[in-house]
Amino acid sequence: MKERCISKSVLERLPVYLHYLQSLPEGSPETISATAIARALGLGEVQVRKDLGAVSGAGKPRIGYDTAGLIERLKVFLDYDNRVNAVIVGAGKLGNALLAYEGFRDFGLSVLAAFDTDPSKIGQTSGGKPILAVGTFPEFCRENRVAIGIITTPDSVAQSVCDEMIACGIRAVWNFAPTRLKAPEGILVQNENMASSLAVLSGHLKKNRG
Repeated sequence: MKERCISKSVLERLPVYLHYLQSLPEGSPETISATAIARALGLGEVQVRKDLGAVSGAGKPRIGYDTAGLIERLKVFLDYDNRVNAVIVGAGKLGNALLAYEGFRDFGLSVLAAFDTDPSKIGQTSGGKPILAVGTFPEFCRENRVAIGIITTPDSVAQSVCDEMIACGIRAVWNFAPTRLKAPEGILVQNENMASSLAVLSGHLKKNRG
């Protein structure tokens, strides 16, 4: 991704804009305004203008943005046209689901394989992709220039897996294990805490019950 001063919250919204624009039906107008995007997504118009301005500059007065051009600029900024190789460690139910998920390709992510210590899983495939022995992990990562490691292991081994990934040259870790991981400066760890997300959802239901 291009180096720009942009906040994490903006980065999280950019794929939302891209998905919306790409989902517009055939025959839609060739231009679109920040107002229309904000209304469709339930966001503030000023926020949408600022977000898109960080990627493509301001839209034209009374015209807005060329839709095709804006889609292309978003894809370039998010680096979706450049394939990034990733691997999964932990071939349980979640790991297998992620391994088989074909939607990653739309975001420029190519998940090549999963790794596990369970002999009964090694040699199997999910979504046409192999589950390999963890002993082959370092060599596989180096040969395939793996940039992102996805952790779906129990929390008890997640940190050691993270350390191994970093030792193999991986510089970004997507952590689904229910624990916070430590990594040296220059290594990004993105934590997906399902327990916290479920707590927020449950809290909302409880608040609005009855």
